[in-house]
Amino acid sequence: MSNASAPHEADPPVNLKDPVLAAFLAWLLPGLGHLYQGRTAKAILFFVCIMGTYVYGLYLSSGPDVGPARAVYFQWKTEDRRLYYLCQIGIGAPALPALVQWARADNGRAPYGRFMAPPDPDNSGIPGAVTLSDLHLRLGRYFELATVYTAIAGLLNFLVIFDAFAGPFSAYKKDEKDDKEDKKDDKDGDKKDKDKDKTDTDKDGGPKP
Repeated sequence: MSNASAPHEADPPVNLKDPVLAAFLAWLLPGLGHLYQGRTAKAILFFVCIMGTYVYGLYLSSGPDVGPARAVYFQWKTEDRRLYYLCQIGIGAPALPALVQWARADNGRAPYGRFMAPPDPDNSGIPGAVTLSDLHLRLGRYFELATVYTAIAGLLNFLVIFDAFAGPFSAYKKDEKDDKEDKKDDKDGDKKDKDKDKTDTDKDGGPKP
């Protein structure tokens, strides 16, 4: 067996099943899309690394005075447009409670506790509510660190979603492309040789005895 076929055997194509469903599952929970595709090792790796980063960020932004997981929240007011949440939502379901809490607060209702609740923008008097200034004051630099950790976890999961949808980039695809190009070059070369032989025959006035 030739060496050219060795990479194909060592790196077979991955069965992505339904790529759209796999991508959705990968967004819903890191590693879930890969688990659906049977890529268990990657599923465990992505879940542990990304969720570990995210949960650590939640831990940094928790405290008895402010409540748990305060770095992840959604707010879209002039004084506080929480753009970081657009990155954090990449983690999927673990960041969705922030939307529920925001919807309640935006409608003038008290959030379900302090977990991922948006900060009180105007001291509305809601029991247990804290302002953004309070979060910075009581958590200090840990609030910003927690925001970065959770945002990075969400951004990393976007890469995981792409991998679940399109599959891994590997040498197999490159080798397959090179083989097709080599075959095309061989065919072009054979055609040129045949055309040259035909031209030589026509010049000599027919085939030689």
